[in-house]
Amino acid sequence: MSIKRKALSVVGWRELVHLPDLGLDGIPAKIDTGARTSSLHGEVIEDFERDGEKYVRFAVDWDGERHICEAVHVDIRGITSSNGETQRRYVIKTPLKIGDVEFRAEISLADRSDMKFPMLIGRSSLRRRFVVDSGYSWLQTPEKKTTKGHKP
Repeated sequence: MSIKRKALSVVGWRELVHLPDLGLDGIPAKIDTGARTSSLHGEVIEDFERDGEKYVRFAVDWDGERHICEAVHVDIRGITSSNGETQRRYVIKTPLKIGDVEFRAEISLADRSDMKFPMLIGRSSLRRRFVVDSGYSWLQTPEKKTTKGHKP
């Protein structure tokens, strides 16, 4: 019995991603199949309710600018970081775009100030959408392929 699979887009080990509802474009992200949940460098300012829904307001310091964002707050979860430490983090759900593929993703807000990339894309966001070719970078960002570093 053979399993029919749809053709999946290929991503490199790092890509520029977009969070259109948050007004964030071209965020350098590390693709990490070892992480379950995607995470974004964000400092929580406050949580509040609007029209009976829970929201969180947070600041994203990236590319020399502070962006104030709001998103539906899905949960506060214990998330284990790469060093084995469990942290309680806000989890939001918002559209995420990688290349031409856009979908709603759960993203935890974390202090990534010590990390090289302000965003990490975990396997839950990749599942059934992308395959990873770890030998390449910027496969979904053609204009980025010819440059080094993060900024196009």
